[in-house]
Amino acid sequence: MKVILNENIDTLGHIGDIVKVAPGYARNYLLPKKLAVPATEKNAKALEHAKRQLAYKKDKALESAKNLGLKLEAQIVALTHKCGEEGKLFGSVTNMEIAAFLKDKGFDIDRKKIVLVDVIKNIGEYSATVKIHPEVTATIKVNVSAA
Repeated sequence: MKVILNENIDTLGHIGDIVKVAPGYARNYLLPKKLAVPATEKNAKALEHAKRQLAYKKDKALESAKNLGLKLEAQIVALTHKCGEEGKLFGSVTNMEIAAFLKDKGFDIDRKKIVLVDVIKNIGEYSATVKIHPEVTATIKVNVSAA
């Protein structure tokens, strides 16, 4: 089934793209959430008219993602954990904890968009990547200290 995307979807494409997906995926997920519309002849003609609006929306989303990226890079995530001797943590720091910290600071970031390079199991300073937009990523600092 061919659909026209209304939103950026990492696994499919960008706003305005015509992509072929499984009928169940379109019928049960994309269409009810208004992430896409069926690629009929009527919708294809309407797409030409809507491309200007979609381009504006795409540019606006990119600009807001860049602004959010700059704000995130200025933010330092300070977490405290219980630890044993030599600074080894009981457990590890997860992207869920980082997302919760950022949510407390006013950033609504999905935990799935936070990528840790390595597992954080020791006290120290680390970096994490946040995929805000397909074209924008931000690197945040994570400081882990003993409780």
